[in-house]
Amino acid sequence: MELRPLGGTGLSVSPIGLGTVKFGRTEGLKYPTGDSLPDDAALRRLLERAVELGINLLDTAPAYGSSEERLGRLLRGSRARWVLASKAGEEFADGASRFDFSAAAVIASVERSLRRLGTDCIDLLLLHSDGGDETQARFGHAIDALARLKQQGKLRAVGLSSKTVAGGLLAVEAMDVAMVTLNRDETADRAVIAAAHRAGKGILIKKALASGRSAAALQAAMALIFAEVGVGAAVVGTLDPDHLAADVRAAEIALRRPAPPADGALP
Repeated sequence: MELRPLGGTGLSVSPIGLGTVKFGRTEGLKYPTGDSLPDDAALRRLLERAVELGINLLDTAPAYGSSEERLGRLLRGSRARWVLASKAGEEFADGASRFDFSAAAVIASVERSLRRLGTDCIDLLLLHSDGGDETQARFGHAIDALARLKQQGKLRAVGLSSKTVAGGLLAVEAMDVAMVTLNRDETADRAVIAAAHRAGKGILIKKALASGRSAAALQAAMALIFAEVGVGAAVVGTLDPDHLAADVRAAEIALRRPAPPADGALP
């Protein structure tokens, strides 16, 4: 896979990134994986397949249970080949999420993520929005804390994993990257993608496969995403190496096709 620039961050990412919530958590997922987590051997095989497919982007979070700690072990000796994205602001325990966007909580979360991941710098740190009042007043202290950590060299880029258009636009205005939703049923964040492109900011897509994993749905999802100018990558969560390969193939096909004319007319 040919790497793509993530806005003006200086990071280059594969068009498909691997989400790792299922590496460390079984509760509260839309598509549960059963009562037990995969063992390290299965995760190593999945990561090896990701390397073969040209994937370099891994997405994790403190709210993903033991995902960060497991990645820290699994990536020993290979950290340099990966772009690591993690998050702050959300914790998941006892079946429920709790959110804290105070500067102290965000700094403590990032320092813990650095230890868990076994690295001295996280490539991208996103605030993990709860979908509340996504304004500078709500997130300002957290944004300032991330900016200080970036200045200290502990983060390369910062952003927001948003749940509203307002949150995505805040990320475009005040941060480096917005992680937004785009699929057949949810297209409002196209406004954020367009704003990010104008501002030279990075875009990651989540919930890309909400329409399912049939071959037609998968290809349609990737065509929808990569028709948008400025998208860096779509993050997909899977434990199945074959599913991951199918995602990559669909992305590669979508990226080879010319974008439709702006007026919708046939070329």
